[in-house]
Amino acid sequence: MYVSVRHGLSLVMGWAVLVAVLLGSAGSARAAVAGAAAADVPAGVTAGVAVFDRQTGTFTEQLHPDMRFRSASVVKLLIALDHLWDRSPGGLPADDRTRLDSMLRSSDDDAASFYWSQNGGSALVDRMVSRLGLADTAGPPAGYPGYWGYTALSAADTVRIYRYLLDSAPAAVRDLVMGDLRASTRCGKDGFDQRFGIPATFQRPWAVKQGWSGFGSSGDCTNTTTAPAQHASPTGVDLAQKALHTTGTVGAGDRAIVAVFTLQSQSTTFGAAYTNLGRLVRSLNVPGATRPPGAWFSTWGSGVHVRADTTTHSAALTALPAGVEVQVSCQKQGETVTDGPYTNDWWAYLPLYGGYVTNIYMKSPDNKLPGVPTC
Repeated sequence: MYVSVRHGLSLVMGWAVLVAVLLGSAGSARAAVAGAAAADVPAGVTAGVAVFDRQTGTFTEQLHPDMRFRSASVVKLLIALDHLWDRSPGGLPADDRTRLDSMLRSSDDDAASFYWSQNGGSALVDRMVSRLGLADTAGPPAGYPGYWGYTALSAADTVRIYRYLLDSAPAAVRDLVMGDLRASTRCGKDGFDQRFGIPATFQRPWAVKQGWSGFGSSGDCTNTTTAPAQHASPTGVDLAQKALHTTGTVGAGDRAIVAVFTLQSQSTTFGAAYTNLGRLVRSLNVPGATRPPGAWFSTWGSGVHVRADTTTHSAALTALPAGVEVQVSCQKQGETVTDGPYTNDWWAYLPLYGGYVTNIYMKSPDNKLPGVPTC
C-alpha cells in the first residue's frame, strides 16, 4: 500500500491582496496588485475566494471573487434574511423559529424548500439582490424554478451578505442568524459532515454556512460517493461538477469574513473534495484566526468511526468521510485493532471531533505516527 504523510499546516500566505469595497458596490472586487501571491488551489479545483478584514476594511485574499457558482446551501442565508426582512424574530411562531434554526444550523433542505415555496421562489432572490446591492447573484436558470441550490452566487457577494448581517441588519436579526451559524451542527440534516473548510482549519470563535452539491445521499456522517445525474449549464453557472463551499466569519468580534467556493470533478469523492477545500483554506491569510496545533494525515477506509476513547467499544462520535485528510494533535496506546494484514494499538486524537481513531486508518509508514506527541 502506498503511504504518505502530510506534516503541519500549509504555509500561511506571504503576500496578500488588499483592496477596499463598499457593501453595496456593484463594481469589480478583483485584485490588482502586481506580484501578489495567489491562494493555493489544488490541481483540478476551480475556486472563487474572498477574505475581508473588518478591522482594516480591506481584502486580504481575492481569487476570482466575482465568479458565479451555484450556491448550494449558501443561498439559505438569503432565504433566511428575506423571511426575516419584515418580521420580528421575537414574534416568530415556535414552529417557524424551529424550522429557521434547523435550516441555518443543520442545513435543513426541507426547511429551505418550505420558505422558497412560501416566499415566492426566485422572487426572493431578486428582492435580496436589490436590498443588498448584490452584483453577481441571480435565481436558478430557466427550467429549474424549484432548485434553490442552483441560485448563482459569488464570493464577493457572499462577503456583502455577511457585511450586511454584521453591520446593517437589525440587532435581533443579526443575533438570530449569526447565533445559528455559530451553533452549526457537526452533521447536516442529510447526514453530511459540515466540519470542512473554516471549522476544520480555525479554532473558535467562528460562524459558518456551508454548501455541498452533487455528492449523492448519505447518513450519519458516512457519505456515499455516488452522485445523482447532473444537469447541463445553460447560463454559464456550472451545474455539473461537484460543489463544496465554506463561508462565514472567523475570530473575535467576527473580524474576518471568509468565502471560498469550489467546483470539483464529478469523479471527486466527498472526502477528497473535503481535503482539497481544507488545503485551500489553510493557505489563506485570515486576520484574527487561530490555527490549532497538529499534523495533517491522509486516511483510508470508509465508515471509520471517531470514538470517545481508545477502544472499539467506546461511544462512536461520528464517522469520517472516506479518504479524508484529518488533523492529529496527539496519540496514545489503547486497544489493539486488526484490519486485514494490519495490527495497531496506537490511536490518534482528532481535535476537530473530540475523539480518537485507530492509527490503522492513518496513511503512515509506522504504527506510531511520526512527529506526533503522546497524549
